[in-house]
Amino acid sequence: MENALLLIVPLCVGYLLDLLLGDPDHWPHPVRLFGDAIALGERNLNHGGSKILKGALLALCLVLAVYFILTMLNNAVFEIKWLFVVINSIWVYYGLANKNLVSEGQNVFDMLEKRGLSEGRAQLSRIVGRDTIQLSEQQIRTAVFETMSENLSDGVVAPLFYYALAGAPGMMAYKMINTMDSMIGYHNARYEQFGKFAARLDDAANFIPARITALLMVLVTGSWRGLRFIFKYGNKHKSPNAGYPESALAGILHCRFGGPNVYHGVLIDKPYIGENGRRIRKEEIRKVSQINHLVCLITILLCCIWFMILKI
Repeated sequence: MENALLLIVPLCVGYLLDLLLGDPDHWPHPVRLFGDAIALGERNLNHGGSKILKGALLALCLVLAVYFILTMLNNAVFEIKWLFVVINSIWVYYGLANKNLVSEGQNVFDMLEKRGLSEGRAQLSRIVGRDTIQLSEQQIRTAVFETMSENLSDGVVAPLFYYALAGAPGMMAYKMINTMDSMIGYHNARYEQFGKFAARLDDAANFIPARITALLMVLVTGSWRGLRFIFKYGNKHKSPNAGYPESALAGILHCRFGGPNVYHGVLIDKPYIGENGRRIRKEEIRKVSQINHLVCLITILLCCIWFMILKI
């Protein structure tokens, strides 16, 4: 039970820290270091032949380095219980992105309401990869809900899932995988080959968490339509994973996501998820934010129960 508490306490402390502090822009963050390492490797390796192999080697080396460095650090401080708890609480805080995800979504809605369309587009560009310059008010709100549902998996449930499996080292190794995908996992001339392994690794890492996220979204809302949409539309998305939480939210709200959007100047004709192309109302951001918070809390509780059952 003592070892279980050494996992439960940092999990709860890190969750509370994220809930209270979020991710201030000016604070240091390990993901920025991850990004620097990925960029350095990409600049030095993404040229010449064998790009797929080079990209795969970089991805594996970075993920394994994160996991083993944090594991060795934990082993070094394990006998000093308070220090172990402090260090792992910090990792959990950095690994979670729930508060920031909700805040960024709310900020877009607020900016759209108070400052108008152009400012809403600019605020949205902070959290999505699509071009926002020509988006309508409806498209902006739809984009916010799409990214909040998708990143509820990537930024909340998936990191907690890997914490449950392998502690803070597993959680941060997942964050490296996710960061690589966001930086080099693109279908374009520069990254198509070099980032292929990183993109596939991210797909594999998110396969189970994305589906757990969708089911938890349905659970906290009691939406049978959301459950029906998961099975009807979950596999319609171009991503093997993002469609599941998006489908759940489309069913919960009885709205429609997807459709054509411009990414880096290229029109991508994404399939629609949902049936009702209704107007998204400004007050609905509160409901989506509540869903995110509830799913995060339930996932934390499930992890705690998991550790207690295992009596690690």
